[in-house]
Amino acid sequence: MAADILRLNVWSGPRNVSTALLYSFAQRSDTCVVDEPLYGHYLRVSGAKHPGAKEVMAHMDCDGENVIRNVVLGPSPRPVLFVKQMAHHLVEIDRDFFKFTHNILLTRNPIDMLPSLANQLKNPTLRDTGYKMQAELLREFHAIGQNYPVLDARELLKNPQQVLTKLCEALNLPFDPAMLTWKASPRPEDGIWAKHWYHNVHKSTGFEPYRPKPDPFPERLRPLLNTCQPYYDQLYAHAIEKLS
Repeated sequence: MAADILRLNVWSGPRNVSTALLYSFAQRSDTCVVDEPLYGHYLRVSGAKHPGAKEVMAHMDCDGENVIRNVVLGPSPRPVLFVKQMAHHLVEIDRDFFKFTHNILLTRNPIDMLPSLANQLKNPTLRDTGYKMQAELLREFHAIGQNYPVLDARELLKNPQQVLTKLCEALNLPFDPAMLTWKASPRPEDGIWAKHWYHNVHKSTGFEPYRPKPDPFPERLRPLLNTCQPYYDQLYAHAIEKLS
């Protein structure tokens, strides 16, 4: 394992602007990006019913320990390796690799996230949202001395340059203005699941300005919202803008 590579895991939940953040880091000349390498492992272990699950598993290494060894801790052609991860994908995997990587959490207010997730998963559960795992990871990262600020999707969309600048400072990286824009199209690093999940980001040329949801919050999701909110509140207390 090369010691001179900055290995950055961003542990997100679904519909948290994580793909836009991956596209942002992909604009840096010093960065190689990887899209959700543990997704196949998660689908195999959990049995979760996701769009295109069989196709995803057929195209990925579904052994999580192999993925950690060969991708997360493996070679990188550039000095920064940005790995977009879903927090709930981290199941039945030895977490010792945390100490060899930099770990950031990316979250989003469930009142904004859950209606979007329900468009993809008809009956989402707490596990599907990643909030509980993110709160657990926050405690684990602090326990090993990794006290990086949490990224909040709303704050990121409200002021991308300010939030990304603060994130880069925390990582001892120079901010690159190229991170703010990209070409509207798929990227070669996209996972094979992009056709199910990435319609909006493929149309984007940068971080879309934050807009509250125009429709009333679906009442059928209210119990899940009430379960997720305390976990989100724990995370947001450590958000970049909250700490500024």
